[in-house]
Amino acid sequence: MTKKVIIVGGGIVGCLTALALVERGCGVTLVERNVVASQTSGESSWAGAGILFPLLPWMYQDAVNKLTMAGANLYPALCARLRLETGIDSECIQSGLLLMPEFDKQAAQSWCDEYKLQFQPAPASFYKGAGLVASSDKASLWLPSIAQVRPPSLLKALRIALVQKGVKLLENTQLKPLEATYKLSVWETIDGVKLEADQFVVTSGAWSFELLKTAALTRHIKPIRGQILLYQQPLQKLEHIVYANGFYLVPRQDGLLLAGSTLEDVGFDTSTTEQVKQELLKKAEAIYPVLKNATILKHWSGLRPGTPENLPTIGAHPTIENLYLNTGHFRYGLTMAPSSAELVAALMSSETPKIDPVLYAC
Repeated sequence: MTKKVIIVGGGIVGCLTALALVERGCGVTLVERNVVASQTSGESSWAGAGILFPLLPWMYQDAVNKLTMAGANLYPALCARLRLETGIDSECIQSGLLLMPEFDKQAAQSWCDEYKLQFQPAPASFYKGAGLVASSDKASLWLPSIAQVRPPSLLKALRIALVQKGVKLLENTQLKPLEATYKLSVWETIDGVKLEADQFVVTSGAWSFELLKTAALTRHIKPIRGQILLYQQPLQKLEHIVYANGFYLVPRQDGLLLAGSTLEDVGFDTSTTEQVKQELLKKAEAIYPVLKNATILKHWSGLRPGTPENLPTIGAHPTIENLYLNTGHFRYGLTMAPSSAELVAALMSSETPKIDPVLYAC
């Protein structure tokens, strides 16, 4: 008999969790409060920059880096397969990353050695050739193997792939907050529809705590807003990702450029502000002066599921039988998504995970 699974949340983490479970023979229903792969769904999934690397990873605990690096390594094959199956290019490209000061050079190089990540000092000619302005005389690092994907394209490809594999998409559907219970077999929607399954997985990002707050979550998850600008690049195009002091520039293949992002504790407010727009604009132009004449095409925001130290919660709920969590990925949900999906799917299928699940237990 096919095991029935309901996944709550249709962002990249939810979609990849659905993919991992349907390929293990489960009958999967994906419940999304908006529409899967639309600009209103997933929030941080759609709105993010798509950098497949934990920014300044030597500042995070090993549990975060294990998931991010494992996830990043899975993306080239995943995107190639999705393109074959759906015809959509997720734009997984190895564009490299220039890390500009200030950062701990010794810690950075030690971390790269430990994770066998290629790096080299970035000479002054590197800046000049790209039209960048160095922020100080201190050394920069060039990380040539760092890749990126384009989140909206990835979500569109995943949606098609899931439908092809028989996953049921239950969209524009909102669930009631979960009451404390010992075993979950039915979860009711706000319209009174009772959804039955053998197992349930919460992958609803910033909304997870709202759904589970009466069900004894040990890690508090709250929304953290990030605002981003989208530029049309001028004739002199940036070819690689640039990161400096909490700010990044990410070039796309079609000549567009992302500049961001902020970390704002403002609740579920997804609005954008003129003040932040001007701050992002000044930072972008200070690093890459040619943007002074570039057109800003769009200014948007997304809500990340903020958690202490960027550590997600992945595994069985501590008190409710049949309920699993795969949420709270904060800034690196995209990067962690393939590896965290494999981890929770392995636990739900009584397999031995490749990554120690104790590190992310509820």
